[in-house]
Amino acid sequence: MISLKALSKNRFKSLLIFSSITIAVMAIFLITSVSQGIIGMFSTMIKTDGDIIITQKGISDTFFSNVDITLLDKINKTQSVKSSYAMVVGASPVGHIPIAGIYGTTKNHFGHYKLSNGKYPKSGEVMLGGNIAKQFTTPSIKIGNKLFMISGTYSSDVGFEEGGLVMNIEDAGELFNRSASYIIVSSLSPDYTNKILKSISALDSEIEVKTTKSFVKEYNQFKIIENSSLVISTLAFAMGLMGIASVMSMIVNSRKEEFGIMRALGKSRLFIIKNLFFETLIMSISAYIFALILSLIILEIIPHVETLQGYVNGSLSLSTALYVLVSTLLMALVGSLIPAWIASKTDPILLINQGCS
Repeated sequence: MISLKALSKNRFKSLLIFSSITIAVMAIFLITSVSQGIIGMFSTMIKTDGDIIITQKGISDTFFSNVDITLLDKINKTQSVKSSYAMVVGASPVGHIPIAGIYGTTKNHFGHYKLSNGKYPKSGEVMLGGNIAKQFTTPSIKIGNKLFMISGTYSSDVGFEEGGLVMNIEDAGELFNRSASYIIVSSLSPDYTNKILKSISALDSEIEVKTTKSFVKEYNQFKIIENSSLVISTLAFAMGLMGIASVMSMIVNSRKEEFGIMRALGKSRLFIIKNLFFETLIMSISAYIFALILSLIILEIIPHVETLQGYVNGSLSLSTALYVLVSTLLMALVGSLIPAWIASKTDPILLINQGCS
């Protein structure tokens, strides 16, 4: 009750703290959620249709990997292999769009893309993802320096694929000068995965063979995204912390007389610290709920922004919500503790004199 009365008396300064916390919490929410969304989309692309991934040895990114596509024949003859397909992945200017994802694949993988209209591409043709298709009305499209006919459009639950286009792997190989970026293999049963992995590894000394789960876990680009997200979130946390501490210092300075009277009436230091902390805690929880609602709205809007082509998506998990809640409470605790401690330890007579002057 005392905390609520104090907040109503200092509405403007309370609003400043509320705004600081809201902005910091939203930044942490959005940065963490978007990075998780990007990682989730790429992980889904890799893990959905196979158990094993084959890339070029010593290459950290699939965009630069070059695997001999003729390995497919040998792989399909390997015992316990159910199926396999190859992909060429790259990025290139597409028409008026500065850059878009290009997915070249073998014909047996076309079924992965849900055809919305038209037909699957033949040589010299492409089909467009739902998001990028909205930006083209012409029957043909220029990719790099080559013209392709549009055979149809497709839909996908993965934003990267929705914002890109699919073509035959031979055409993609010519565009990016490689045989295949990677090969995905499915086993008849998960029990055979390790056996197949060893057999494929023996086929070529220039390839690296991993389960799709271990590949996603060890992928360097994911580590870069996660580390970048952590750094930016930490900066947002620090900015929110400084905002709380600076405004709390202003509030404490303007209420010196009040604290002096409390101390003169026998109120303990802990009482003053506790009340200031609860004031900040009330604002922090309110700001957290407000930031959570705003973040959910923004994350819902982002996938539908045409200019982003579906490449930016957010995934807000329970663990993220709890992580941000703990960060918010920590901001409130640390941000209010130092000003509150300074106010509580000052001599009450001095506080009253400073408050009256």
